[in-house]
Order: sequence, then structure tokens, then C-alpha cells
Amino acid sequence: MKNFKKAVCIATLLGSAGFMSNAIAADNLAEFHGENQECDSCHMPDGELSNDSLTYENEQCVACHGTLAEVAEETKHEHYNAHESHFPGDVACTSCHSAHEKSMVYCDSCHSFDFDMPYTKKWERHEPSIDELLKDQSDRAAALAEAPRDTVDVVVVGSGGAGFSAAVSAFDNGAKVILIEKEPVIGGNAKLAAGGMNAAWTDQQKAKGIKDSVESMYKDTMKGGRDINEPELVEVLTSHSKGSVDWLTAMGADLNDVGRMGGASANRSHRPTGGAGVGAHVIQVLYDNAVKRDIDMRMNTRGIEILKDDKGNVEGLLVKGMYKGYYWIKADAVILATGGFAKNNERVSKLDPKLKGFISTNQPGATGDGIDVAGNAGAAMTDLEYIQAHPTLSVKGGVMVTEAVRGNGAILVNREGKRFVNEITTRDKASAAILNQTGKSAFLIFDDSVRKSLSKIDKYIGLGVVPSADSLVKLGEKTGIDGKNLTEAVARYNSQLKSGKDTDFGRPNLPRALNEGNYYAIEVTPGVHHTMGGVKIDSKAEIMNAKQQVIPGLYGAGEVTGGVHGANRLGGNAISDIVTFGRMAGENAAEYSKKN
Repeated sequence: MKNFKKAVCIATLLGSAGFMSNAIAADNLAEFHGENQECDSCHMPDGELSNDSLTYENEQCVACHGTLAEVAEETKHEHYNAHESHFPGDVACTSCHSAHEKSMVYCDSCHSFDFDMPYTKKWERHEPSIDELLKDQSDRAAALAEAPRDTVDVVVVGSGGAGFSAAVSAFDNGAKVILIEKEPVIGGNAKLAAGGMNAAWTDQQKAKGIKDSVESMYKDTMKGGRDINEPELVEVLTSHSKGSVDWLTAMGADLNDVGRMGGASANRSHRPTGGAGVGAHVIQVLYDNAVKRDIDMRMNTRGIEILKDDKGNVEGLLVKGMYKGYYWIKADAVILATGGFAKNNERVSKLDPKLKGFISTNQPGATGDGIDVAGNAGAAMTDLEYIQAHPTLSVKGGVMVTEAVRGNGAILVNREGKRFVNEITTRDKASAAILNQTGKSAFLIFDDSVRKSLSKIDKYIGLGVVPSADSLVKLGEKTGIDGKNLTEAVARYNSQLKSGKDTDFGRPNLPRALNEGNYYAIEVTPGVHHTMGGVKIDSKAEIMNAKQQVIPGLYGAGEVTGGVHGANRLGGNAISDIVTFGRMAGENAAEYSKKN
């Protein structure tokens, strides 16, 4: 029966003519499955949903169709394959494939590829804000009238790098932990991070003969943030960066490749060997370690309200499961690791009107929930007006192209085929320069030597967003770039590399000439990428109120917080930030719980 079901399901997904008549007759997956199977093929015998993560239901998908890797083999496309996901952890089939309603391709929340999937409707999300959820007090009152659903030491809200670091750290320091995530998949924005993890004077740097120091990383970070960063937070970030790399390495991470990102005075951006994307790798390592520790992880679950006792101490968290509804978790400490709000253009444009209408590089959950939850709990805010655009979002497909492509040698040219900026300047300056070009976009130009230096580039090529040619003139013809000027621009860049000095734009590192094999181009434009502001924390990751007092039992880590990056974040500092402050929040929350 299992093999028959799998044949039916896979044939339908692939559009096999033998089964399409059934697919057309049905309006959704549940109806189609119902023509061949019973309800208990998907559901538990009592008909109840297993939990908000739909753990049992997704297991039935795998039992029928095979693992994600197996399905990816059966659904290959010329360029992209939605099943060959960059998501770490165990991806839930139900993230895209709904049963009793039209499905929505989760990938479309970020990308703009033409995914062909049965029973789909256009991607959309209209989730109520935190304040809207709290307007109707009846659900809240009913939930709080009941006993807590669970009692733990620490609740972590958010499953990105900060959340997982906090959860693993809290567990290792003796705490019982629940981690909740409002999305159907783990990883937050961290799973999209490709460039690297900045850290100073690490063993990996020493092995490569790279000279660096904590002091240098501190100065670079303050300068990049226009010196409005909180110095004590930058001190934590930089002085603990090596320890964070060591901590991840001890858990199985490969951070042996070291490159340079914009605004850095040394090569300190750590990533997997060969230049693979750092974020998904780090999340996978943290997720694997959370699984080993049997940490309770709940998807499709939003944190709604910090609950306090009469003395103002945290005593738990009100949550709302997508399927199980409202309930509360009793806890001594809550760690907010919910990310920023770059996906919420309404909020972004109110704070920075010139970004109105901009698309975002972020995952769909980055809407600012954690900031609202913290604000309702009395948290102070800082630096909210500082919002960063990432300069290289692929115009085709909506793919964020890591800064490491530029760091490893690519140049930026305009439609006229001319360079116009130091490619590894800070993101704010690079974004502004691109928006000043014809069409408000530019082209990343590189050759096979750059491609070979960074395995992440093969992913972009596989997505079909990277035209290539065996000459710069031919590349210009394919992309609408002036080929003659492009040839001259690359020749001049190569000549400057021989002298070791970029006299045109002051680029500080010229890693390689562009003269090997084929040439490649990616058309890019800025997209809203990082929100530097958020809740105010101290150097122990404790969230502060407007009177600069600690809110007892409430901690914050990652992009939900402000003060670490000042007015502009340097590429490579985000992963270091989320791991360092996530670790610290977890450890301190666990210690706080022991005392309470």
C-alpha cells in the first residue's frame, strides 16, 4: 500500500498524465488523497492534529513520499529545485503543502521563481499583530484561567542562531528549556546568511598566518556603526568572538575558511571549507545539538505576552499555537531571540521613508513580533531608525548574493560597463552607490577563479540567475552591459592588482585577477536587510526598561536587540552577534532560574 500511495502522490506532483485527471477533479491535497486513501493515512486514529508542529502528519508525508532528499531527486528541474532546500533541520512538508485548503509555496515568501505545484494559490500572509491579538482579552483570560500547559526554567522565543544558541547554552547550564518558533521551519534569518562569522585572533586565522586582534575588530565595528554603538556591547561581541567560534567548532562546526567582508581591516570572516554558506551550516549544527539534548522545539507557535508576578518578575509566557490555540508556559526566564522587522515594510518605511516599497532579503517571520512583546513588557528601545539595505539582492529570483562574492574578488559595474565604487565598502555606502546608477541596479562581474574560491556561487548558478560567457563582450551582449567598456574596466582592475593598489576607488584588498575561464554577471539591487535597532540590553543580555533597570528574568539576543551595531552593521558581524549574545543569554537565564 505504501508503494502504491507513493507512486500516486509522486506522479501527481510531477504532473504525470495518468493521474492528472484526479488532480484536476480535486480542489486540494486532502480531496485528492481521499480518492485513494483513508483519513488515517495522514491523521492520527482519533483524528486530532498531533501538535502545532504537525509532527505526526509530516511523518506520514515522509512515509509516503520519502525524505526531502529523496523527493528532490525525483523533482529535478533545469535550474532550481524547491525540494533541494537550503533550510537546515527537518523541513516540514506542510510548510508548503496544505491539506484542506490551497497550498502556498513557502519559497515564494522570499523568492520569485515560477514553482509548479498542484493546488496552489498565490503566496500571502495576513497575520494579526501582537497588539491585535491582545485586543480581544477573552482568549487571553481563558488561557490564563487554566493551569500552565508546561513548566520549565527557560523559554526561548525564536529558532534562529540566537535562539538555538540560547537554548543549547541554557540546557548545558542545567536549565529545562522549551524553544518556540512562529514559522513552520527553523532557522530565522540565520539560515540565509552566506558570508561568514567575524571573529578575531582565532586558531583558524593563526593557522593561515592572518594577523588580527580584538582591538582591531572593535575599532572596525565602532567605525562601521558610525561610533553610536554601545561600547560595552561591542566589547562583548569582539572579546567573545573567538570563544564563540571555539564553542561552535567543539559542537561540530567547520569554520576553517577565512575571508574578508566590507569594513574589516583583516580577514576574519569564518565559514565552512570551500566557502559554503555559513548560516545554514551553523543552524544545522545548533539544531543537531538541540536534538541530541532532546530540547522541546515547537513550530507554528507565537510568543504573545511576557507574564509577570506582582513584583514585576517574569513568571512565564503566553503563546498561541496555530492549531492548539492559546496557552501559557510557566518559566523563571524568557529569552527573546525573534529577529528584526525588515520584512515589515510598513514599519520600516515609517522609520525610514526612503525605504518605502523596498523588497527585503529576510525570511517571512522577520516582522517585529519580539519588539512588540518586549515593548508591552516595559522594555526600552534604541536605534530603531537605523535600517540597513543589503547592496546585492539578485534582481532575478530575489536571491541575496553574499558579500563574500565581492570579498573574494568580484567587481561591481553599471550598465555602461564601468566600475563606480569600492566593492567592499560598508553596505550603506555600496547600496547608495548602486541606487545612483542607471536603472537603480548594477552587475557583479567575476570569473572562474572567483567561482572556484567560493562554493556558494554554484548555488546561484544552479538557480539560473547568473548569465555567463567566454568573453566580456559576449557577456555584455547577454546582459545589456556595454561590452567594450566592461572589457576596459576589467583590464584596468587587473592592472591595478599587479601594483597592489586601487587608485580609482580605494578598494583595500585585491585578491585575484579576473582573467580565468568564463565570465559571469549577476544583476543586483539593494534590499532591506538588517534592522540595527531593537530592545535595549546590558552586557549580560538582560533587557532593560526605560529607567535603565533590568526586567528580572527577561533576556534578549540577536537582531531583536539594539546597540551592538550602531547605525550600520558590518557584514560578518551578525552571526558572531547572535551566537555570542545567544550563548550569554542562555547561560545567564539558566543561572537566574537556579536562584529563583
